[in-house]
Amino acid sequence: MTNTNLKNAPADVIRAEGLSLRRGGELLLNKLSWRVSRGEHWAVLGANGAGKTLLLKMLTGYLWPTEGRVEILGETLGRVDVRELRRSLGWVAKALEELTPPQTTVLEVILSGPEASLGLYVEPSPEQLRAAEALAGDFGLARLAGREFGLLSSGERQRALLARAAAHKPSILFLDEPMSNLDMAGREQFMALLTKLAAGPDAPTVILTTHNTLEIAPFMTHALFMKDGAEVASGPLTETMRPEVLEAVFGLPLQVERTAAGRYLAYL
Repeated sequence: MTNTNLKNAPADVIRAEGLSLRRGGELLLNKLSWRVSRGEHWAVLGANGAGKTLLLKMLTGYLWPTEGRVEILGETLGRVDVRELRRSLGWVAKALEELTPPQTTVLEVILSGPEASLGLYVEPSPEQLRAAEALAGDFGLARLAGREFGLLSSGERQRALLARAAAHKPSILFLDEPMSNLDMAGREQFMALLTKLAAGPDAPTVILTTHNTLEIAPFMTHALFMKDGAEVASGPLTETMRPEVLEAVFGLPLQVERTAAGRYLAYL
């Protein structure tokens, strides 16, 4: 399977049906069904332990459900070479940051994207080098291209991983709480780059997990709210980002306002 451009992707780029996960007698994901259509960008919101990361791991073939089925870009997991499928998927997460060899340079991190590897194990072509250098410039990393990944700040690491994900022009970009450890400046830089990436001619479908409504960029269209491994609400942000939904998810009587910039501010 080769990289799938969204123009040629099926109408539903993600289709999950009845996903459940049991471990040691505990139900961690409970009969979750979810569809993401082409042109949509989803935030997956919930408190820590809600099952957000488990869901993303199932969608990318790193974890198998006890029950249910998953289709990604028209391919059913379990019936497709998941290693090839991952070449059509981008992934940015704190866990990926921790798994990246610290001695790998920023340029090597970016070059590893099309190989879907952690670290670079093949000799890049001159064209690949030029493309990686251009991406480093686009993501504000040009002066850091030769620096080791382990010596970067948290914000710089997340920008390097986002550039890595962009390097192979994925059809779906999965972001698992990428801004959770960033300061305000780092968060805003990351969101600006993500917004620019989502506006490009080959923009991927963006799936972002978060527990912070301020991390939802204005370009995002839908939300899936989760608690205890189950869906609380899902649909367009304008319809689901409501106080009663936030209270059900986080257990607090939260209010929510949309700012003039299109961001969601939740407060007690």
